[in-house]
Amino acid sequence: MKIASWNVNSVKARLPRLLEYLKEASPDVLCLQELKTVDEAFPREDVEELGYNIETHGQKTYNGVAILSKHPIEDVMRRLPGNDDDEQARYIEGTIKGVRVASIYLPNGNPVDTEKFPYKLSWMDLLIKRAEELLTWEEPVVLAGDYNIIPQDEDCYDPKAWEGDALTQPESRNRFRRLLNMGYADAYRAFTRNVNYTYWDYQRGAWQKDHGIRIDHLLLSGEATDRMTEVGIDKEPRGREKPSDHTPIWVDLDIS
Repeated sequence: MKIASWNVNSVKARLPRLLEYLKEASPDVLCLQELKTVDEAFPREDVEELGYNIETHGQKTYNGVAILSKHPIEDVMRRLPGNDDDEQARYIEGTIKGVRVASIYLPNGNPVDTEKFPYKLSWMDLLIKRAEELLTWEEPVVLAGDYNIIPQDEDCYDPKAWEGDALTQPESRNRFRRLLNMGYADAYRAFTRNVNYTYWDYQRGAWQKDHGIRIDHLLLSGEATDRMTEVGIDKEPRGREKPSDHTPIWVDLDIS
């Protein structure tokens, strides 16, 4: 089962790129972030024509997450537990062929001297609590998405340029590390030590210079890690016309 994650930075603006990717890469599951549209306006027919089931948790103009799957998506949950009053659409979760999959769009947190940073940290605390609960299910779990966290300096083309940013703050990184310490594996880093990125800013020729950062992650429970056969980052979509500033990351699991 190939499970991919991609922050599309507006599903309407990036629809040609999305359809290209579904046709060319043909993931069994694709977790999307930053839809920037309400559920009713999601381009459902275009995606369904390619054989995908769709579950969305949308929001007008901002945020929004979705799970696309060639297989039925069961027991869908929208929003993190304990987050019922939060109007920001950042989390959706469902079961696909026995694998529990979540699509996550973690808050950016900038500027750090505003209320946005404490919101990021409190949101991560809820994610940690849910991730811990999912481990008790003793089944494959994949927490996929845009975490808005650069885990280590090696995941950034220029660490000094990101000093003071919410993506590298000790509080952010420590919470990410807590997810790993409780038993989740950073699939990309567990598979390879190669330096690669998932995001390049639109400004200052970042893509052409490969001035990127790795902030899109696939965190796997032990049951999922045991089934991992391959991990990759598909850079081609970032180099195409009118691309997202992110590119897909994926993992293959041996699911019988």
